[in-house]
Amino acid sequence: EIHIKEPIEKEVNPHLLPGELLLCEASTVYKYIQEDGSNRGTYGKLVCTNFKIAFLDDDSASDDNEPQFKNKIVGENDITLQCVDQIYGVYDEKKKLLTGQLRKYPEKLIIYCKDLRVFHFCLRYTKEEEVKRIVSGIVHHSQTPKLLKRLFLFSYASAAPNNTGGRNQTVMFDTLEDWRDELERTKGNVKYKAVTTNEGYRVSEKLPLYFVVPICVSEESILKYEGRGIPIWCWSCHNGAALLKMSAFPKEQDDITSQTQKAFLDGIYKTISKPPYELLKMDDLSSSLPSLQDIQIAYTRFKQLFLIDNSTDFWATDVKWFSLLESTNWLEIIRRVLKKAIEVAECLERQHTNVLLIEESATDLCCVISSLVQVMMDSYSRTKSGFQSLIQKEWVIGGHGFLDRCNHLHKSDKEEAPVFLLLLNCVWQLVQQYPPAFEFTETYLTVLSDSLYVPIFSTFFFNSQHQKDTNMSGESLKTQSAPFRFLTVWDWPVQFDPKAQAFLNNPLYAEKPKLDKSQRKTARFKHQRQLSLPLTQTKSSSKRGFFREETDHLIKNILGKRIGKFINSSDEPPNSFREFYDSWHSKPVDYHGLLLPRIDGPEIKVWAQRYLRWIPEAQLHGGGTIATAAKILDLMEEVQSLQVKMDEEHSQAVSGDVHSVPMLRNSARLSSLFPFALLQRQSIKPALPTSTWKDLEDEDDLVKRDDEFVDLSGDM
Repeated sequence: EIHIKEPIEKEVNPHLLPGELLLCEASTVYKYIQEDGSNRGTYGKLVCTNFKIAFLDDDSASDDNEPQFKNKIVGENDITLQCVDQIYGVYDEKKKLLTGQLRKYPEKLIIYCKDLRVFHFCLRYTKEEEVKRIVSGIVHHSQTPKLLKRLFLFSYASAAPNNTGGRNQTVMFDTLEDWRDELERTKGNVKYKAVTTNEGYRVSEKLPLYFVVPICVSEESILKYEGRGIPIWCWSCHNGAALLKMSAFPKEQDDITSQTQKAFLDGIYKTISKPPYELLKMDDLSSSLPSLQDIQIAYTRFKQLFLIDNSTDFWATDVKWFSLLESTNWLEIIRRVLKKAIEVAECLERQHTNVLLIEESATDLCCVISSLVQVMMDSYSRTKSGFQSLIQKEWVIGGHGFLDRCNHLHKSDKEEAPVFLLLLNCVWQLVQQYPPAFEFTETYLTVLSDSLYVPIFSTFFFNSQHQKDTNMSGESLKTQSAPFRFLTVWDWPVQFDPKAQAFLNNPLYAEKPKLDKSQRKTARFKHQRQLSLPLTQTKSSSKRGFFREETDHLIKNILGKRIGKFINSSDEPPNSFREFYDSWHSKPVDYHGLLLPRIDGPEIKVWAQRYLRWIPEAQLHGGGTIATAAKILDLMEEVQSLQVKMDEEHSQAVSGDVHSVPMLRNSARLSSLFPFALLQRQSIKPALPTSTWKDLEDEDDLVKRDDEFVDLSGDM
């Protein structure tokens, strides 16, 4: 039996962005709202444009049903073409991966997204010709290789009005002045200099126009091997020790070339290693961290745990959840990366030693480690503008190959690896362990990860500054000869209105301490230790099995505990590392000083908001961090209104981000998956634990009742 909304009578047309073209469409498509056996859903129109796949129903036309956290570019039923992961067709109840030319067209379409949404469309009631057009159109435009200039990024840039977005405080690092300012900020200008050697990309197309090297390094040295073998400055510690990176020479070389390069490197090392005054530690990340291929394999396994087709699949995997999670190796990779960052921090902070990170291109794991070290050691990188500037410096200008690593053009699966996602996962560990130390929230990190797949921003759609610069010209388009004006992802008002942006800012961010430091540290120490304690196990219910109780209590292992493997890990940290690690954790936390993540046992957790936000069975009704945040925001509103009353006579507005706090009422009714997946509106049924839903699942009348559920299609 299928419970449906009747097909819509009125015509609903997609909202098209500048430069967006409608390519194909199909009417009378049935979208399942919740794949739980009840087949609940709605009829509508499925369309494909040069930007997105969109499902339009009668709700799409009304504005009175809008969520509080609405993305202005990508709607809740929209999937950008770059966000499509895999497409399956269902033929006689059997799933088949759809690629290339199709001989037979499916009766059902399943689209798996890179942001972990799953869409089910039934095409049984759609005209055969429309089915052929929409299925072949979606597969072709989202799965086949394409040219760079065919990205919607260029269509949008050429058709959109000349908007540069709102001004923000993010340092873009595309000018010499930006690098000099950063040197001055970190007091690195005594030993390091910003160079213009690569202007016109005469050294290398992989290097940025401007970068920083040790003062002793000559222009001839930089030019000699196209920038290889040159230590490039990332950041300077308060004690003068610096973090550097270097792209290595190819390992397979003939003897004469190898000896020449070794002599060159020895000369370079002497410029930054002058014992006992200047010490240098070199770290080859290709041998001390997992390979990009290992990272890709681990993440591919890991994400499968969250691409849930239906409620039955969810519960079927629950009993073996811990072993499935451990077998992916994803959390272990996060732990190893964080451990490496702590080792580097120890060299810089305690040993006052320069650290040189070495990698083949110095644009993948070097970016991860250097960024993490700066987040841990520099409180500026824990502010919103500071973190954005860090991403610009180390990743965008630093030459990380976003285009290849995200496989935006579907050119080669071999180059694909979730390196930037790995960084965001590691930063999230720090954010959830030390919330007051960060000006931004986990929602900010989640939205940033989603923005990887929105091709109206240039930030994550080029492999290098050179590639962007050479494609800035619009001469190939007849309609425009002026250079493209690309938007940057840091222009948040393009995606969100002020109320939605409030969710990106942490209301409990600890400002620079003004009181006596010892008093503030003592207070924080007590509070922080309470925040970081792992949850204790609850008493098992006599009426229910162990695994059911375990699953219900941890909500699909939000904590992602991996106790056994971590505690008994074979690669125990060396004594000096362990001493540094334990010593730091035994002291009060200074939220504006060095932060070291806890990496033992259950401390490495699953990023629940990103990975569980579309799964209704995993939600906590009226619970989770969002319920706490809602109460805090309500309190801030009250404080704000009192402040306004006090200042009325002076006609002064309250300054700061408090202005944009959204009105959150009835926060007890929010799901833990808010603000991404919303509860069904106008529902009056009380929220029940997920286990209770499972117990009642076999009841005959349950399907016919208006359940309170999470809309799986809810996009930000």
